[in-house]
Amino acid sequence: MKRQPLPLLIIAIVMIATVSPAKAQVFRPKYEYGLSLGVLLYQGDLTPERFGAAKTMKFAWALSAARILSPSMTIKGQFLRGRLRGDDSKYASPEYRQQRNFNFTTPVTELSVQLVYNPLGKNDADKGFAPYLFAGGGLAFLNIKRNWQGINGEYFTAQTAPNVWNGLAIDTAKSLPKMIPVIPAGAGLRYYINTHWSVNAETSYRFNYTDYLDGFSESVNPKLNDHYVNYSVGVVYRRGGKDKMGCPVVKY
Repeated sequence: MKRQPLPLLIIAIVMIATVSPAKAQVFRPKYEYGLSLGVLLYQGDLTPERFGAAKTMKFAWALSAARILSPSMTIKGQFLRGRLRGDDSKYASPEYRQQRNFNFTTPVTELSVQLVYNPLGKNDADKGFAPYLFAGGGLAFLNIKRNWQGINGEYFTAQTAPNVWNGLAIDTAKSLPKMIPVIPAGAGLRYYINTHWSVNAETSYRFNYTDYLDGFSESVNPKLNDHYVNYSVGVVYRRGGKDKMGCPVVKY
């Protein structure tokens, strides 16, 4: 058996003995900033569409800032701006909608705070897909403009449709809300491009407690409240600091 030279053996022993823990730096995101573009869809008495009035959808955009609390939880503040519209005349069925011919429009300015849950715990991921859920609360500021001038009085007479005319008298005397509380809730899917950038797509439903989002209630269906939906895609930028993790390194 060939003997190893003594100097090499001594060098190996010294190298092993001088291994000490060092600190490798790993990026840990703390904050997120987002921009999203999408549409707002009205859901209420002036549309038969179950998932919102796609025929009268309007453009919307939003800015957000968030604090990452853990790999699974984030708290986010959001500013959303858009418009809602509903129009009976867009629907040929049932027939009475084009005869009633009610319509409305309003800008929407919304401020909300949301808690975002990442079930896969990927808030600090630097690659791959991650679904998420969110819910929160906020306020929506409105300026509702309603129009009932196109109603067909021969189709809706005081004798055949007294509820419409009696209800319209109540509705037109009603002061419309300028501000309403909203509960945004929804789900999304994010793709992490790298440690700083990601893209996402999401859908969110706005629960609220008014039937006058479209300006009408008693003359249409006073038993159901109005709501709106937001579909969007966006980009998110993350920033944070370096988190130190113990890793061995050799000192010479």
